[in-house]
Amino acid sequence: MAKGYWIAFVTVTDPERYAGYQALAPVAFAAFNARFLVRGDDAVSLEGDTYERHVVIEFDSKEEALACYNSEAYQTARARREAACKATIAIVEGLPE
Repeated sequence: MAKGYWIAFVTVTDPERYAGYQALAPVAFAAFNARFLVRGDDAVSLEGDTYERHVVIEFDSKEEALACYNSEAYQTARARREAACKATIAIVEGLPE
């Protein structure tokens, strides 16, 4: 089965409010055995919008990544980041193993 990947580009606009998201989101990720492969701000944007943070999270499958995103725990965390950042998030299926 192919892995699933959550890819996010984020620019924080309200660090205090975003801290509420950061306090809650790890619970959702842990519940779905998420593995952070990239979480940083040292990137070179060559095309498109520029973001300050880049995140790649691996899941056992695309379905698991979607289940995490749609979970009550993550949606509660997501509500805390509303109006605290500009974000683009995609969930994709990896190549077959």
